[in-house]
Amino acid sequence: MKKVKPTNEEIAQELEQIARFLEMQDANIHRIRAYRTAAANIAKHDEPLAKYVRKGQKEKLEELPGIGKSLTRIITEYVKSGKIQLKQRLQGETSPEKLFVQVPEIGEKLAERISDKLGIHSLEELEEAAYNGRLKEVEGFGQKRVEAVKVSLSGMLSSFARRRRKSRETGEKAQISEPTVDILLDVEREYRQKAEKGELKRIAPRRFNPAGKAWLPILHTEREEWEFTALYSNTAKAHELGKTDDWVVIYYEKDGEEDQCTVVTAGRGSLKGKRVIRGREEECEKYYKKE
Repeated sequence: MKKVKPTNEEIAQELEQIARFLEMQDANIHRIRAYRTAAANIAKHDEPLAKYVRKGQKEKLEELPGIGKSLTRIITEYVKSGKIQLKQRLQGETSPEKLFVQVPEIGEKLAERISDKLGIHSLEELEEAAYNGRLKEVEGFGQKRVEAVKVSLSGMLSSFARRRRKSRETGEKAQISEPTVDILLDVEREYRQKAEKGELKRIAPRRFNPAGKAWLPILHTEREEWEFTALYSNTAKAHELGKTDDWVVIYYEKDGEEDQCTVVTAGRGSLKGKRVIRGREEECEKYYKKE
């Protein structure tokens, strides 16, 4: 009988590799153990997990020992695309351009222009730029192409991101859980302090790093059931503006839902000189007023 690809063994190997990367980067031992336990359970499971994914039987994945919502999302991503963004991020291989060319309307040149002009990292941020008008500032993006990008992204992004998009369209506040500004700024503060003291593991990003130097500090930490990964921005825009030691990208995940934000030093206005979260400036202003 023909094997369903990827096989359970291949999925297990991917999860084991993620566990190894997390271990090398001093991540939480319970998180490392969760990936290893899931890998072991998947390797010995009789039914192909890829079959569950292709049949839309997400609940069967979530019910497996040691899987749950978070790992179901990762397994689904791997079965459908052959890649796991978390693994790429841990390897220091994340390239915004590689993500953007997955959108049918965007080729390599347009992907490079987006990265250079807007300094964004993810499909979620690309969607945000499409809706707030920033994408139209990039050469090659008229209204027709921007609308096509919106349609494509609506089918590519997670239900989490789609709920966010719907809230922008309707003007209604979506019931989306996300870390508070207090928590995010605390994580960012911990990251920068430990990075400056040389207390964090460093990875060697492939982008803008021809010598393969391990220069990029990475932090794994937790707050109130959220898991965080923080690292300096390694985008073309950050290098161009000399902000690689200022812009901090924070990825956060809970209950299978993942998103990210970027923390920068405000250059103007009432928040000038303070650390702020892009897109959440009003909340940051309230946060600093409480101090």
